[in-house]
Amino acid sequence: MISSRLGFVPVLTIALGTIAGLASAQENAKKGPAGPPMTMTIPAFKDGSELPVKFSCSNAPAGVSPQIQWSNPPKGTESFVMLLHDPEPHPQKGMYDVTHWLMWNIPASSTGLPEGVPGEAQLSDGARQGKGPRGTVGYFGPCAPPGIFHHYTFELYALDSKLDVGADAGRADVMKAMDGHVLGAAVYITLFHR
Repeated sequence: MISSRLGFVPVLTIALGTIAGLASAQENAKKGPAGPPMTMTIPAFKDGSELPVKFSCSNAPAGVSPQIQWSNPPKGTESFVMLLHDPEPHPQKGMYDVTHWLMWNIPASSTGLPEGVPGEAQLSDGARQGKGPRGTVGYFGPCAPPGIFHHYTFELYALDSKLDVGADAGRADVMKAMDGHVLGAAVYITLFHR
């Protein structure tokens, strides 16, 4: 005879897991169907294509930020964060790669950013910008050396709050403050080398 403990516990666990799954599915059904995903586009170039020189560091001194558009932010969005980084290099063998643009507290009512965002720490709409790889505030265009293309990644995050970080906040500070507040994200990649 087989002990009831050996056969009963797994069956009970599976049954409880199934009940929990059904309850979760029923709760999601009450909320209605999920909306379309948040998307981001950059009219000046296609996702995965080469970056025009105008937006790079080769357009001295730091390039011009491209126009960026987005749609379908998740319900409950209170602000956006924009991050442009080059994931290939890791200075001093560190965890972070090279940050080329960091903007946070972009208003929830925004549907994009204009071309040529000024290099100011505090913008008129309340958005804030951090420093780039050369210590300048705002956008610093992709700048990979001659040779292989680097993959520059524009990342847009929709948050359920504004971030309470200091004016001198860096990428690590912003990422830490974002943790637990991300409702959705969109990514757009471009390639560049000088």
